[in-house]
Amino acid sequence: MADSFGPVRGDGGVAGCRGTDPSAEAAGEPIRVLVVDDHALFRRGLEIVLAQEEDIQVVGEAGDGAEAVDKAADLLPDIVLMDVRMPRRGGIEACTSIKEVAPSAKIIMLTISDEEADLYDAIKAGATGYLLKEISTDEVATAIRAVADGQSQISPSMASKLLTEFKSMIQRTDERRLVPAPRLTDRELEVLKLVATGMNNRDIAKELFISENTVKNHVRNILEKLQLHSRMEAVVYAMREKILEIR
Repeated sequence: MADSFGPVRGDGGVAGCRGTDPSAEAAGEPIRVLVVDDHALFRRGLEIVLAQEEDIQVVGEAGDGAEAVDKAADLLPDIVLMDVRMPRRGGIEACTSIKEVAPSAKIIMLTISDEEADLYDAIKAGATGYLLKEISTDEVATAIRAVADGQSQISPSMASKLLTEFKSMIQRTDERRLVPAPRLTDRELEVLKLVATGMNNRDIAKELFISENTVKNHVRNILEKLQLHSRMEAVVYAMREKILEIR
């Protein structure tokens, strides 16, 4: 399962019944995935690859963003694996509508587009992951599991571009905040800094010598204090408000 998806270009390093219900995870129900891409052959390839994963189930497919919204409303998947640029309605445009009809669904963009603008727009539209198509099959399955577990996933080359943009954003503005930023504890700042480097909960726990559940609690507290919805948004906020510094 170390094969890549073939001749696509990129630099990547990826509720129906289950949703985010912890009891469903305990019952061992598979992660339900909706595959959205305008190339039927690519959709079929993903289905074949993911069919080998016992904990992942492809419950449907769509050929464009408009069809994806309809399918998401009917199937209520846990994860929507979606291309960025498609006919009729693109993936980024479809993100917002999917979040409305299937609020518990998490969206991973899987695309050949390494344009910074597409990455930023996808994040703003509610995507939790952004992966380039030249990744191994193992990485797709791993990313699906990570996002289903509440983490964010970005291909390394795109994460680097994102951090570069954060730094530029800070350097371009000298505006002061009208309202003081919520105060984070020293430990929360440590966790947020590690989240900003792309670490997952398990790696953060090892780095700080704390349990994975403690990391999850810190991340939840950070999001509540900042009134944000995802780890990715927390990092963006921290960069903009100069809570963290990228050197």
